[in-house]
Amino acid sequence: MTMEFLVATGIGWVTACAIYLMLRGRTFPVVLGLSLLGYAVNVFIFAMGRLWSGAPPILTRGAEVADPLPQALVLTAIVIGFATTGFVIEMALRSRHESGTDHVDGRADKTEQA
Repeated sequence: MTMEFLVATGIGWVTACAIYLMLRGRTFPVVLGLSLLGYAVNVFIFAMGRLWSGAPPILTRGAEVADPLPQALVLTAIVIGFATTGFVIEMALRSRHESGTDHVDGRADKTEQA
């Protein structure tokens, strides 16, 4: 197996887990799913610049170099992901305060009403 195959498989598993969590009925798993999806996208963007081992990220003469652009994009995406996660958590807390339940649609399950 190659490193690219392992990274692609890992990205696929993390994306599948994120989608599963985002389809849950409560807000906390949805927030976790959104965070996992952000991590999967970050690794995908990083892997798009090819997986180099031992290559410097700065252009030098005659040597193989890694592309620094995906690294810069991932760094920016991490900062935006933290801000978005904080905003979504605040929205979930506000929804919990307003509706009295932590379900995504604002309605409690029939099993919890009994």
